[in-house]
Amino acid sequence: MASNSIKSLLVAVFSTFLLVSSYSVNAQHEEPKAAEEHASEKKEGFNAKEVIFEHILDAHEFHFVNYKGSDGELHPVSIPLPVLLYSPQNGFSGFMSSAFEHGHKEVNGYKLEEGKIIPTDGNVKVYDLSPTRNVVQMLLALAFLVWLMISVAKTYANGQGVTSAPKGKQNLVEVLVAFVRDEVARPNLRHKANKYLPYLLTVFFFILINNIIGLVPGTANVTGNIAFTVVLGLISFVVILASSNSHYWGHIFNPPGVPGFVKPILVLVEFLSVFIKPFALIIRLFANMVAGHIIIICLISLIFIFAQIKPALGFVASPVSIAFTVFIYFIEILVAFLQAFIFTVLTAVFIGQAFEGEHHHEDEHHALPEDAVIV
Repeated sequence: MASNSIKSLLVAVFSTFLLVSSYSVNAQHEEPKAAEEHASEKKEGFNAKEVIFEHILDAHEFHFVNYKGSDGELHPVSIPLPVLLYSPQNGFSGFMSSAFEHGHKEVNGYKLEEGKIIPTDGNVKVYDLSPTRNVVQMLLALAFLVWLMISVAKTYANGQGVTSAPKGKQNLVEVLVAFVRDEVARPNLRHKANKYLPYLLTVFFFILINNIIGLVPGTANVTGNIAFTVVLGLISFVVILASSNSHYWGHIFNPPGVPGFVKPILVLVEFLSVFIKPFALIIRLFANMVAGHIIIICLISLIFIFAQIKPALGFVASPVSIAFTVFIYFIEILVAFLQAFIFTVLTAVFIGQAFEGEHHHEDEHHALPEDAVIV
């Protein structure tokens, strides 16, 4: 049964490929004039590459959807953001991004080109100080995180969840805090778990909230921005280095029990691993969050790509494309939690490795009891 299903799937994929290929071959054999018209229509039609990059790259607005007005033109539905520019030649300039009319209009000697603001005069230098959608959404996520934690803390201070069962958002926050404490901090940091727990919880909740918000249509994919993950990785790198000790560096520059002729190679590998660790944190989060969003957009784009070939193909592809999109979307919700957990647990592992070798004979006395309460 399984082999028959696989064969049927391969036949369907191969048939689709032949259909698209035959259409391309026929288009290549059109008359030159007809071919030019066809190319022009294709250029004006759906551009999957443009849609993908519009979603994953930064912008000066929150764009949701386009609709065709009574004039036959496409009108975008978006939330414009402030544009703040400084030029040594022209001074400060401030206005809303909607003034650009999505790249169709110049404002104060500046124009919007491929999502970037550039001066119309090549001799003018400009510094873009605008809060882009990634910045705005990150600040909103930060404000939400602060509000959530302060709200939960006040609830506990009033006795709810201490003398009685927790309610509402307390339930979710308490479960996640206990999970990070018991499954991440204590196993990897042992007697120093309480010291690093505030940082680990901040990283976990900040990444998780940004991941979840990024799944809402029209929002920015903040954790899929390399600048965001680089900053998080560098902060973790500083924390790891600050936690290191002489024993840690001694094992890097003078590995014990290693033959002398192997030491130069091993020292180089160990030294590079110091920088590879934060690099792994940066790339893992960035790549996973970008990949999921691209897959979802590609699946939706298939509907419009097939519809451009033939409207009937668009209707046929719609149910399959939507079904796979919904499936991947639920996978992305799981990935949102998973990537926040992985970044946090790897950070805890690297910090634990930095101070390993410290001999605390009293570790057992300092071990945290299972019912310890983290304040």
